[in-house]
Amino acid sequence: MQMKIQIGSLAKERLVESLGNRPGFFKLFYDTEGCGCNGVIVILITDKPDQFDIEIETNLVPFLVDPKQQHNLDETMRLEAEENYPAFKLSSDSNLLSSNIRIRDIRGDNHTLNNTTECLIK
Repeated sequence: MQMKIQIGSLAKERLVESLGNRPGFFKLFYDTEGCGCNGVIVILITDKPDQFDIEIETNLVPFLVDPKQQHNLDETMRLEAEENYPAFKLSSDSNLLSSNIRIRDIRGDNHTLNNTTECLIK
């Protein structure tokens, strides 16, 4: 399945700003550790792709996703930001995937995502 995300103009601005003039990759990550029974979607900023990550086509830069987490997402999605709220909304034609997505910058961390013991959203 080739996934795609259409990124709104305000969301683009906030994503670019979050990089802070440093290189990084955006990764959609479905965090289930310590986040309740349903988990939460987070946008990670990482130094490099993990070994099995696949790319999601966007109108900005490709996003990454672990293929094991693809089933939590839809094939075609939209990422929007609201003017007065610091989070993102990810939706598709048939579903609101999350209305409170935050960015977590883990560049430079020795972070193993498969073995997290706490929720990445603070």
